[in-house]
Amino acid sequence: MTTLITGGSKCGKSSLAERILEKFPGRKIYIATMQPFGADAAEAIERHREMREGKGFETVEKYTDIGEIQLPADCAVLLECMGNLCANEMFSGEVVCDPTDKIISGIKRLSDRVSELVIVTNQVGSDGISYSEETAGYIRSLGAINSRIAGFADNVVECVYGIPIVLKGELPC
Repeated sequence: MTTLITGGSKCGKSSLAERILEKFPGRKIYIATMQPFGADAAEAIERHREMREGKGFETVEKYTDIGEIQLPADCAVLLECMGNLCANEMFSGEVVCDPTDKIISGIKRLSDRVSELVIVTNQVGSDGISYSEETAGYIRSLGAINSRIAGFADNVVECVYGIPIVLKGELPC
Protein backbone atom coordinates (compact mmCIF):
# COMPACT_ATOMS: atom_id res chain seq x y z
CA MET A 1 0.00 0.00 0.00
CA THR A 2 1.29 3.46 -0.93
CA THR A 3 0.16 6.61 0.86
CA LEU A 4 1.11 10.13 -0.24
CA ILE A 5 0.89 12.87 2.39
CA THR A 6 1.01 16.46 1.21
CA GLY A 7 0.52 19.89 2.71
CA GLY A 8 2.25 23.12 3.57
CA SER A 9 5.16 23.71 5.88
CA LYS A 10 4.79 22.61 9.51
CA CYS A 11 1.23 21.31 9.08
CA GLY A 12 1.59 17.87 10.71
CA LYS A 13 2.62 15.75 7.69
CA SER A 14 5.49 14.01 9.52
CA SER A 15 3.43 13.22 12.61
CA LEU A 16 0.67 11.75 10.45
CA ALA A 17 3.15 9.65 8.48
CA GLU A 18 4.60 8.21 11.68
CA ARG A 19 1.11 7.57 13.08
CA ILE A 20 0.16 5.61 9.95
CA LEU A 21 3.08 3.24 10.51
CA GLU A 22 2.85 3.21 14.32
CA LYS A 23 1.23 -0.23 14.57
CA PHE A 24 3.08 -1.85 11.67
CA PRO A 25 4.31 -5.18 13.08
CA GLY A 26 7.51 -5.56 11.03
CA ARG A 27 10.63 -3.53 10.34
CA LYS A 28 10.12 0.18 9.77
CA ILE A 29 12.64 2.07 7.64
CA TYR A 30 12.81 5.86 7.57
CA ILE A 31 14.45 7.15 4.39
CA ALA A 32 15.80 10.63 5.16
CA THR A 33 16.48 12.84 2.14
CA MET A 34 17.45 16.14 3.80
CA GLN A 35 21.12 16.92 3.40
CA PRO A 36 22.61 18.61 6.47
CA PHE A 37 23.45 21.96 4.82
CA GLY A 38 23.58 24.66 7.48
CA ALA A 39 22.11 25.25 10.90
CA ASP A 40 18.44 25.27 9.81
CA ALA A 41 18.77 21.87 8.13
CA ALA A 42 20.65 20.43 11.11
CA GLU A 43 17.89 21.70 13.41
CA ALA A 44 15.15 20.16 11.25
CA ILE A 45 17.01 16.84 11.06
CA GLU A 46 17.43 16.75 14.83
CA ARG A 47 13.75 17.63 15.39
CA HIS A 48 12.69 14.72 13.17
CA ARG A 49 15.10 12.32 14.89
CA GLU A 50 13.59 13.28 18.24
CA MET A 51 10.07 12.76 16.84
CA ARG A 52 10.98 9.22 15.70
CA GLU A 53 12.86 8.28 18.85
CA GLY A 54 11.48 5.13 20.45
CA LYS A 55 9.11 4.41 17.55
CA GLY A 56 11.12 1.58 16.04
CA PHE A 57 12.38 3.26 12.86
CA GLU A 58 15.71 2.39 11.30
CA THR A 59 17.07 5.46 9.51
CA VAL A 60 18.63 5.29 6.05
CA GLU A 61 20.04 8.57 4.76
CA LYS A 62 19.74 8.65 0.98
CA TYR A 63 19.82 11.99 -0.81
CA THR A 64 19.55 10.78 -4.42
CA ASP A 65 19.00 7.52 -6.32
CA ILE A 66 16.35 6.10 -3.98
CA GLY A 67 15.64 3.23 -6.34
CA GLU A 68 19.04 1.78 -5.41
CA ILE A 69 18.14 1.21 -1.76
CA GLN A 70 18.14 -2.45 -0.78
CA LEU A 71 15.28 -3.11 1.62
CA PRO A 72 14.19 -6.17 3.54
CA ALA A 73 11.06 -7.89 2.28
CA ASP A 74 7.72 -6.92 3.80
CA CYS A 75 9.03 -3.87 5.66
CA ALA A 76 7.34 -0.48 5.94
CA VAL A 77 9.01 2.66 4.60
CA LEU A 78 8.49 6.30 5.46
CA LEU A 79 10.15 8.48 2.80
CA GLU A 80 10.69 12.07 3.87
CA CYS A 81 10.60 14.24 1.97
CA MET A 82 9.93 14.37 -1.75
CA GLY A 83 10.71 18.10 -1.90
CA ASN A 84 14.26 17.50 -0.67
CA LEU A 85 14.74 14.50 -2.93
CA CYS A 86 13.60 16.48 -5.97
CA ALA A 87 15.97 19.36 -5.17
CA ASN A 88 18.86 16.99 -4.50
CA GLU A 89 18.37 15.24 -7.82
CA MET A 90 17.91 18.49 -9.76
CA PHE A 91 20.77 20.49 -8.34
CA SER A 92 23.44 18.01 -7.19
CA GLY A 93 25.19 17.77 -10.56
CA GLU A 94 26.83 20.34 -12.76
CA VAL A 95 23.77 20.51 -15.01
CA VAL A 96 20.25 21.15 -13.70
CA CYS A 97 18.02 18.31 -14.86
CA ASP A 98 14.39 17.27 -14.56
CA PRO A 99 14.38 14.31 -12.14
CA THR A 100 10.71 13.36 -12.55
CA ASP A 101 11.11 10.05 -14.39
CA LYS A 102 14.08 8.96 -12.27
CA ILE A 103 12.25 9.64 -9.00
CA ILE A 104 9.00 8.00 -10.15
CA SER A 105 10.94 4.93 -11.25
CA GLY A 106 12.63 4.77 -7.84
CA ILE A 107 9.33 5.18 -5.98
CA LYS A 108 7.74 2.37 -8.00
CA ARG A 109 10.71 0.09 -7.22
CA LEU A 110 10.32 0.86 -3.52
CA SER A 111 6.57 0.30 -3.56
CA ASP A 112 7.02 -3.07 -5.28
CA ARG A 113 9.43 -4.24 -2.54
CA VAL A 114 7.68 -3.13 0.64
CA SER A 115 4.39 -3.79 2.43
CA GLU A 116 3.70 -0.14 3.26
CA LEU A 117 5.18 3.00 1.69
CA VAL A 118 4.33 6.39 3.13
CA ILE A 119 5.69 9.39 1.24
CA VAL A 120 5.78 12.90 2.67
CA THR A 121 5.83 15.74 0.14
CA ASN A 122 5.18 19.48 0.01
CA GLN A 123 2.81 21.79 -1.77
CA VAL A 124 5.02 24.45 -3.28
CA GLY A 125 3.23 25.66 -6.39
CA SER A 126 0.18 27.47 -5.11
CA ASP A 127 1.52 30.81 -3.92
CA GLY A 128 1.32 32.59 -7.29
CA ILE A 129 4.71 34.26 -6.93
CA SER A 130 7.03 34.58 -9.94
CA TYR A 131 10.35 32.84 -9.40
CA SER A 132 13.65 32.45 -11.22
CA GLU A 133 13.65 29.84 -14.00
CA GLU A 134 15.54 27.31 -11.84
CA THR A 135 13.05 27.64 -8.98
CA ALA A 136 10.10 27.56 -11.38
CA GLY A 137 11.56 24.37 -12.89
CA TYR A 138 11.81 22.85 -9.41
CA ILE A 139 8.17 23.73 -8.70
CA ARG A 140 7.08 22.17 -12.03
CA SER A 141 9.10 19.00 -11.39
CA LEU A 142 7.85 18.53 -7.84
CA GLY A 143 4.28 19.16 -9.00
CA ALA A 144 4.66 16.54 -11.74
CA ILE A 145 6.17 14.04 -9.29
CA ASN A 146 3.39 14.61 -6.76
CA SER A 147 0.73 14.27 -9.46
CA ARG A 148 2.16 11.02 -10.79
CA ILE A 149 2.53 9.50 -7.32
CA ALA A 150 -1.02 10.54 -6.47
CA GLY A 151 -2.15 8.73 -9.61
CA PHE A 152 -0.87 5.34 -8.49
CA ALA A 153 -1.02 5.78 -4.69
CA ASP A 154 -3.72 3.92 -2.80
CA ASN A 155 -4.24 6.88 -0.47
CA VAL A 156 -3.60 10.61 -0.81
CA VAL A 157 -3.98 12.79 2.26
CA GLU A 158 -3.51 16.53 2.66
CA CYS A 159 -2.66 17.96 6.07
CA VAL A 160 -4.20 21.33 6.81
CA TYR A 161 -3.40 22.83 10.22
CA GLY A 162 -2.80 19.33 11.59
CA ILE A 163 -6.07 18.00 10.22
CA PRO A 164 -5.77 15.14 7.70
CA ILE A 165 -8.10 15.51 4.72
CA VAL A 166 -8.45 12.39 2.59
CA LEU A 167 -8.27 13.20 -1.13
CA LYS A 168 -8.12 9.58 -2.36
CA GLY A 169 -8.61 6.23 -0.66
CA GLU A 170 -8.84 6.30 3.12
CA LEU A 171 -6.86 7.39 6.14
CA PRO A 172 -4.81 4.30 6.97
CA CYS A 173 -4.66 4.90 10.74
